[in-house]
Amino acid sequence: MPTGLTWIQDPCLPLDAMAADTARRRQDQLTKPRGSLGRLEEMAIQLAGMQGTVTPSPDPVHILQFVSDHGVAAEGVSLFPREVTLQMLHNIARGGAAVSVMAEAIGARMEIFDLGILTDPGPIEGVQSERLGAGTGNIAREPAMSEGQLIAALNLGRAAVERALANGAKLLICGEMGIGNTTPATALACALLGLEPAVLTGPGTGLDSDGVSRKAQVIATALALHVTPERTPLDLLARLGGFDIAASTGAFITAAQRGMPILVDGFIISSAALLATRLNPGVRDWMLFAHSSAEPGHRRMMEALDAAPYLDLGMRLGEATGGATLVPLLRLACTVHQKMATFTEAGVSEA
Repeated sequence: MPTGLTWIQDPCLPLDAMAADTARRRQDQLTKPRGSLGRLEEMAIQLAGMQGTVTPSPDPVHILQFVSDHGVAAEGVSLFPREVTLQMLHNIARGGAAVSVMAEAIGARMEIFDLGILTDPGPIEGVQSERLGAGTGNIAREPAMSEGQLIAALNLGRAAVERALANGAKLLICGEMGIGNTTPATALACALLGLEPAVLTGPGTGLDSDGVSRKAQVIATALALHVTPERTPLDLLARLGGFDIAASTGAFITAAQRGMPILVDGFIISSAALLATRLNPGVRDWMLFAHSSAEPGHRRMMEALDAAPYLDLGMRLGEATGGATLVPLLRLACTVHQKMATFTEAGVSEA
């Protein structure tokens, strides 16, 4: 383990089994047939176990938005040019992006980070400059990042979660934006799961079949260059990942170590979730999974994580939009859990 990252192996907090069991018993006493609210019941019970209370709540919600460029975009793996990353950073900061609108609508606090856009944009209102370089290296030709950049990205995610906790946050959502970033996410998933690129590679921003084939070949080239039996998950992250994926990985591990529930977004963030559990298996207990991405490889990652996402809306935007979409349902589940009458309170006969 590199110096400066020994904290990754610190144990995660245990879930509160007693609180979860009490919440489950309360659900069984509410004026409805057992299990009739389906996965809404599951949401409340899971949050109860994570938060150690019979009256769980997802609020306040904190979104960490990690924006960075990826050198592999030079291989033509996206429909959009790399300058779109910078343009979208401005759009997110101004409130014009989907996640910006959603964050405002659900009352979530969102921190936006420039981790390394190709061109340094200088100061942008509402954006924290934490530049680790002018994007990552092109993984088809070189490692994505140096050991120093890897350490800095993981520690940046850690520090961001600690600040969020200090400000009272109770639910973490990580988002990302960066042209080409489904390619490193797919490469990481292939390396971690031992699957071929043809199985996991999808259209990303909307590639046609020829574009998907070309993208899969780029990923195959990267895997041949970087993956060997002795590579650790950290090695794979440094060689195949992105600043956004690394920062999210550090954030997830820290959240689980501090006892903060994690709401996992879509395809790219799921690669960080998978990596986090490989580095520290206890992180998995603290994860809720928002939605099934339309990217074909997402299902394989969910299977590896033994996860059943709550929503399936055909979404594939990223930016934490899937996570933000689930928040109103989490709130509804917790409100019903707390305020619905029991059979005894309502004077209703039980089955």
